[in-house]
Amino acid sequence: MYEVTLNNGVKMPQLGFGVWKVENDKVIPAVERALEAGYRSLDTAKVYGNEAGVGEAIRNSGVKREELFITTKVWNNDHGYNETLQAFEASLERLGLDYVDLYLVHWPTPQFDDYVETYRALEHLYKEGKVKAIGVCNFEIEHLQRLLDECEVVPALNQVECHPYLQQEELRAFCDQHNIYVEAWSPLNQGGDSLQDATIVQIAEDVSRTPAQVILRWHLQHNRIVIPKSVTPARIIENLHVFDFELSDDQMKRINELNRNERQGFAPNDMNKR
Repeated sequence: MYEVTLNNGVKMPQLGFGVWKVENDKVIPAVERALEAGYRSLDTAKVYGNEAGVGEAIRNSGVKREELFITTKVWNNDHGYNETLQAFEASLERLGLDYVDLYLVHWPTPQFDDYVETYRALEHLYKEGKVKAIGVCNFEIEHLQRLLDECEVVPALNQVECHPYLQQEELRAFCDQHNIYVEAWSPLNQGGDSLQDATIVQIAEDVSRTPAQVILRWHLQHNRIVIPKSVTPARIIENLHVFDFELSDDQMKRINELNRNERQGFAPNDMNKR
């Protein structure tokens, strides 16, 4: 497993296990399989409704807490300083943990203009030692710039939709400039058709790997953090086996050329659901 070093010195596995849209009862066996396979980074959120199941799976696994990297997120209807602090404590209770490794603002919801105060609550939790690192999800450059201008702690990472059809070049360049890691959600373009893309299928044949493994390897070689999701045991294992081969410069270039700026999820400025 590769690790990256965040801007505050905390080390994080570069490939983690995401549990978006996995129901609480189904998340327990899925996370248990993932931990057994070798994953050590788990990504959940309040709004996923499965923090309790993730916590139960952690306890069932027998894996030591210090070997794990746990991420969760504050949802849009908990924005605000005090509200965020309360939401964090509720997440800790559901997870059954004393701390989380990474706490994120799930969406900026700019219509309500309270993400700065929300992030300041994350800064408080970080300074209190209740989280090892803090960051954001789905923040555009304008949102990140406000945090840089008005807050003290530079986000450790920005978790955004990123895959071969949505490569986020300008946002990635801004994050690189400010030492903010980019973490890709939907790294395989689930719901899209990049897994069937002729270029990716051909590269997969050339390197004797699956299209999913090729895409994940492409992310890793771009120094992005990735959190693929699956509840299928074979795919859970498949997604982890991406550290023993490399794509050539030409293969990377061919995938880079697939960008369409095509989203599967909301554009951040359009997501104001609470």
